[in-house]
Amino acid sequence: MVKMIVAREFEFDSAHKLEWYDGKCKDLHGHTYRLQVFVKEEVNKQGVVIDFYELNNMVKQFVVDLLDHKYLNEIIENPTAENICVWIWSELKDRLNGLFEIKLWENSKSFVIYRGGR
Repeated sequence: MVKMIVAREFEFDSAHKLEWYDGKCKDLHGHTYRLQVFVKEEVNKQGVVIDFYELNNMVKQFVVDLLDHKYLNEIIENPTAENICVWIWSELKDRLNGLFEIKLWENSKSFVIYRGGR
């Protein structure tokens, strides 16, 4: 069988502060995050890796709906982009077969890529 990577992109707005940081990010501020979720699996007999609708619903239910328009410090300890990626991975890893990569954009020029500690 052939393995392929399927991805879907999401956006959510959240606020946070990094109390340890010596700069503007120490204060309360927000981002429009762009999240990309990648699934790597074999193409099934129907010719798909995962239905885009299923991927969309899974990520919306277990990630986007929980983080959108929220204060991240109340959900994730020390909500750096890196720690947000780890949190997202932990929410999806047992629910989404073939989870391969998470890419989280904090702004148009800065992002983190996480592959579950691999």
